[in-house]
Formats: sequence, structure tokens, C-alpha cells
Amino acid sequence: MRPFLRIMSAERLKMSGSWVWLLVLISPLIALAVGAVADRQPDGVFTWQVLLSAMSVIHAMLFLPVLSGIFAALICRNEHSDGGWKLLLALPVRRTSVYLAKYTMVMALLAAVQLLFLAALLGMGLYRGAEGAIPWELLLTSLFGGWFACLPLAALQLAVSQGWSSFGAPLALNVCFTIPNILIANSATYGPYYPWVQPMLAMSPFGEDRFGAFNLPVESLMIVVSGSLALFLGAGLFFFWRKAV
Repeated sequence: MRPFLRIMSAERLKMSGSWVWLLVLISPLIALAVGAVADRQPDGVFTWQVLLSAMSVIHAMLFLPVLSGIFAALICRNEHSDGGWKLLLALPVRRTSVYLAKYTMVMALLAAVQLLFLAALLGMGLYRGAEGAIPWELLLTSLFGGWFACLPLAALQLAVSQGWSSFGAPLALNVCFTIPNILIANSATYGPYYPWVQPMLAMSPFGEDRFGAFNLPVESLMIVVSGSLALFLGAGLFFFWRKAV
């Protein structure tokens, strides 16, 4: 456990010297702006669910998938420079610990994004006078669901980033797969299995008027996400163990 914690501390120090913390703020700030101009319902009522739907669309459809790729690329960037992988893996540390520490750091950054999004949502809801008490169960379920749905996507993108020395190529590939999200989400057949659209499906408030992949029960979506996580994380660890340095 101690070697893993030491690696985590080293990864945190490397990230603290970069501009990654500014990236954590981008999506919550844009979601805040969206919430400020979100329309009320036709009857003039402005509910927390309406606000969540408005603020989570771009956040979960675009920024969460893209940020997971950026964080994964940044966490591997130093090791791709000047023989960093050789220096790191020459130390008395297990490759599994190194890989899982990097993965944990990516998910910690995404958790920070979600917490800031929650703060932006609460602040905008109170400012605009959203109807009723704060629906903590709805908000926390949505926020945790979006973070949990990023687990397999982050595992996939970390596997690509550790194997691809180029910083820009994995990001460009990630953006290309993110763009079709809104179209694929309309498909109940393919949407639940597309990693880039899963955060949007998980963060969308569940209701009776849903369509396409949005109509999938949350339990079924989480099962799909869990299976994808096991596949992508296992594959990434396998190729990392075989990585030549």
C-alpha cells in the first residue's frame, strides 16, 4: 500500500506544477453560464430537474469525455519525454501500482470536476430561485452516475495514452469519437455500449418521457459500464505489463 501511496503523491506533485487545475474549472464555468440562460418550463415553473437537464447536457455530452482524454494524456506526458518511462519503471515499484496510480489520478481529477459542477448547479439554482427543496438524491445520483460512467472511458484513454507517445493524436482521436454522441444517444441499440456517450446517459435525469438510449434503466447502464471497465482496465494493464522500455 505504501508504494502505491508514494506513487500517487508523486503523480499529484507532477500535476500540481501544470495547468491541469485550470482545465478542471472549464466545464463547471460553462455549465454555470448555461444555467444562467436556461429557459423555464412553459408554465413558468423553474425546477431543479430543469436546471440539471440544461446544465448537464454540454457538460456530460462533450466536456466529461474530452477531459477524461486530456487528463489521461497529461498524466502520461512526462513519461513520454526524455526516457521517462525507463526512469520510472527502473525504480523498485510494481507496474500495476504505477498504472493504477495514474488511473486513480485521472478519476480524482474527474471527481473534482463533478464536485465543482455540483457547486455551480447549487449556486445557480439558489440564485434563480429553483422551485422546492434541493433534491439531493437526484443531484448526487446524477453526479455520481456521470463520474462512474467515466470509469471505462478513462481506462480506455489511459491505455491509448500510455502506448502512444504523441500528446495530440490521442486527443484528436478522442474528440472524433465524442462528436457523434448526440446521434448515438438516440439509438437504444448502440448508445448504451458507446463509452463516450455513457456519461451523458448517466447524468440525464431519469423520467418517463425519455427516448432512445436515455430510456435504458439506470441499473442496466451501470452493468454495461462495469463490464466495459473490467475489459478496458484489464487490457490496459496487460499491455502496460508488456510495454518495452
